Amino acid sequence: MDLSNLRPADGAKHSDNFRRGRGHGSGNGKTAGKGHKGQRARSGGTRPGFEGGQMPLYRRIPKRGFTNRNSKEIVGINVSALEVFDNEAVVSVETLLEQGIVKNARDGVKILGNGELTKKLTVKANAFSAGAIAKIEAVGGKAEVI
Repeated sequence: MDLSNLRPADGAKHSDNFRRGRGHGSGNGKTAGKGHKGQRARSGGTRPGFEGGQMPLYRRIPKRGFTNRNSKEIVGINVSALEVFDNEAVVSVETLLEQGIVKNARDGVKILGNGELTKKLTVKANAFSAGAIAKIEAVGGKAEVI
């Protein structure tokens, strides 16, 4: 038994393929399968989420904060991660993805200044910290904002 062959027990499901309110002979006349009186027997019913006067689930759960739809998700990479590239290489967002340094570029990549850099690289990214620019240029490389 696994998830791929789960099914309801025999007789547990009823067919919904019958005409209601067409007389006693149909087996579904008189109250048309709605029983006698009560809220579910009448027209109208309740709105979705109504729990009979009990505080509904969507009001019982705490609501905190909000999601700013203008926010950007920038991925931060330290200069120490750029050591995997060869000397004189051009480092771009695409090459960072190929090397597996960045899993998903999302809205951009920012190079941060943590760690040491010993190779002369031309780095093309969406943003740089001041420390990262200083370390890249100190070894003779270039930091280009794309």
